[in-house]
Amino acid sequence: MAKAMGFERQAVELARQLIALDTTSDRGTEERCATLLGRLLEEAGFRVRYFHFAVGRTGLVAELGNGRERPICLTGHLDTVPLGGRPWSVDPLAADVRDGKLFGRGACDMKAGVAALVIAALSRRELLRDHGGVMLVLTAGEETGCQGAAEMIRSGLDMRRVGAILVAEPTDNLPLLGHKGALWLKMVLAGKGAHGSMPEQGDNALLKGAYLATRLDAFRFATVSHRTLGSPSLNVGTFKAGVSPNMVPDRAELQVDIRSTPGMRHDDIVADLSRHLEPAEYSVERLLDLPGVWTDAADPWVLSLFARLAGRNGRPCEVRGASYFTDCCMLGPASGGAPVVVLGPGDPKMAHQTDEYCEVSQIEEAVSIYHDLLRDWCIEHRQPLADDRPGLALSTAEAR
Repeated sequence: MAKAMGFERQAVELARQLIALDTTSDRGTEERCATLLGRLLEEAGFRVRYFHFAVGRTGLVAELGNGRERPICLTGHLDTVPLGGRPWSVDPLAADVRDGKLFGRGACDMKAGVAALVIAALSRRELLRDHGGVMLVLTAGEETGCQGAAEMIRSGLDMRRVGAILVAEPTDNLPLLGHKGALWLKMVLAGKGAHGSMPEQGDNALLKGAYLATRLDAFRFATVSHRTLGSPSLNVGTFKAGVSPNMVPDRAELQVDIRSTPGMRHDDIVADLSRHLEPAEYSVERLLDLPGVWTDAADPWVLSLFARLAGRNGRPCEVRGASYFTDCCMLGPASGGAPVVVLGPGDPKMAHQTDEYCEVSQIEEAVSIYHDLLRDWCIEHRQPLADDRPGLALSTAEAR
């Protein structure tokens, strides 16, 4: 127990080191985090590969196992969102611990989870080496649309080998079985400019855009609700048109956020929208195209995990889903059907907030959970490595 507690404290200290490195998505500096973690894992005998999708945008994959059985994939992202406009009452990079809370940008989303994964894997390295083991996938660019995970797959990361996927996004250490997909569209309408005193000489793109927005608001999806995740949704998030009141706008642009339920085809959604919006004329561009993911609660690994977590701290395990998307939008489909669970330290409501924090006790609890999970995977869920899953390592387009 003393040894386990030692690892738990190490996870808190590692989380502090990661928070001190500014990896906000508008600056592109994940490389320092990736290097720090890569060296730590290499020194422990893990095989480490780095993946770059732009200057400074670096993720890594670290593996340890016997090569004959399927590893479990543990994944998290290294980037964080910007600080926002509201002033912080603490230094967002100081990683101070106050009243049992670790403060800082990324403390909740999700450097505490990454630190817990890494320390748990290090604590089990001898067991992992002789069994199916682990594939740690630590990505860059998740906050900007899972770019790092997409680049890993495009560069040849073979997710077909893994037997299960756990992503350590903040869930209060409760298991979630999936989440909706995200389809972001940019719709552009063309008009004809004219002087504001002669609007009849022009073709007002703003008015066309307003009509399109009202039609989008009236759109209804041709699908039933998901039992856990509910119904798909559509939100018109931005509307840009015009530069001066004395000019007829010649261009309007709307951006739309669609959240799809698992199993919905985004091509079908776009086709249904097109029919609904006729005869409006517009061009459409997909800004983000990430499928939903869901794992059956009857999956043997999920049942085992629920049994392991049942009653921990008096909190029942129930079938739930996440409100946000994760890198499993990319990693899940590329695996060819491996079960996915989202489970990590931190209150999801603290993600992206000013004065973001994670309870220290949750970081320590997460290490304990992952420590047990790795033991169970190696001993109770051994799966021979055989190429028996459909599909190959996917390109970015196929993964979407």
